Amino acid sequence: MNYDLSELNHLIRKMVREFAEREIKPVAQQLDKEERFSPELTNRMGDLGLFGMHISGLYGGQGMDTLSYIIAVEELARVDASQAATLAAHNSLGIGPLYEYGTEEQKQKYLPQLCTGKHLWSFGLTEPTAGSDSRGTKTTARIENDNWIINGSKVFITNGASEINLGCTVQTVTNDSDGKKQFTTIIVEKNTPGFQQKSMRDKLMWRASDTAELFFDDVCVPKENLLGAVGQGSKIMLATLDAGRLSIAAMGLGCAQGAFELALAYAKERKQFGQPIGKFQSIAFKLADMATKIELARNLLYKACWIKDQNRPFGMEAAMAKLYCSEIAREVADEAVQIFGGYGLLKDYPVERFYRDQRLLQIGEGTSEIQRLVISRYLDC
Repeated sequence: MNYDLSELNHLIRKMVREFAEREIKPVAQQLDKEERFSPELTNRMGDLGLFGMHISGLYGGQGMDTLSYIIAVEELARVDASQAATLAAHNSLGIGPLYEYGTEEQKQKYLPQLCTGKHLWSFGLTEPTAGSDSRGTKTTARIENDNWIINGSKVFITNGASEINLGCTVQTVTNDSDGKKQFTTIIVEKNTPGFQQKSMRDKLMWRASDTAELFFDDVCVPKENLLGAVGQGSKIMLATLDAGRLSIAAMGLGCAQGAFELALAYAKERKQFGQPIGKFQSIAFKLADMATKIELARNLLYKACWIKDQNRPFGMEAAMAKLYCSEIAREVADEAVQIFGGYGLLKDYPVERFYRDQRLLQIGEGTSEIQRLVISRYLDC
């Protein structure tokens, strides 16, 4: 097998890493402290062509392969998970379903402006009663006078309420008879009467990304806002999550890489008993284990991306990558804090932010428990 990255892959890594170090790193701590989403950084990521990387040039995208996009997310997460989350949620959950299932008219209407970084789109799936059990969805939609009338709410929706958000794709229940729910996805634009978007505050992690609650009170949209076919909602949701798991895995990989680099640098400069702590076997072995886990995570994730780019089924590999990379992020961030000692617990040191930011990765887009369930089903256990 050839493990060499393409010239484009190397170029994307170099470009995004330089951007993250130059533009994001100097302000990441302050944005986290203020819990402030930055439209300016989002716009600049758009100027780099990071939004719509996998979208055809016909709709304003870059038409790149999956791995190039995943490397971009990884490099952002290496510096700041909040900016990586903004990019990942928009590309995978936001415009992904519009591109894969939208009509030509819908693609032409939404995608060009959503590939610029000037606007964001979200995917409304999670509800107070529907997390791991997506079939617990209670948001409903019914046809009335050739319009969809939507009622319900969503929670924990990334990019759902920022000032540059343009709307949301919402999973709804369109029929519930004999205990069998029919799920359908519908496009809802911002400022539609009855549609309320509210930012969620006081988060442990991703404090500079936008997380929202969405409320639908007799929201009326044209029947043409249907995404895909009636009853196709579960298919769209599951396919969207498969692709989204790769980006969450990339965030885990980037988080682990960033935390490891911080710990390695600190181990070289921090002295105890007359020498750098990295010279002690206990610390050196920690760093060796961290580096090994990161290498394994990267190979697993990149293989999953390669399989997807070969147009082959990749659901199991995506679940494995999401599971492993997110849990490696936890293990590496924890060891990084241990190496920093007491300083790792202070907000003045970025490793403290990495420790907090990794915690969502074992929950979002399917918990680690759900990933194991998904994998076991592929194994026909």
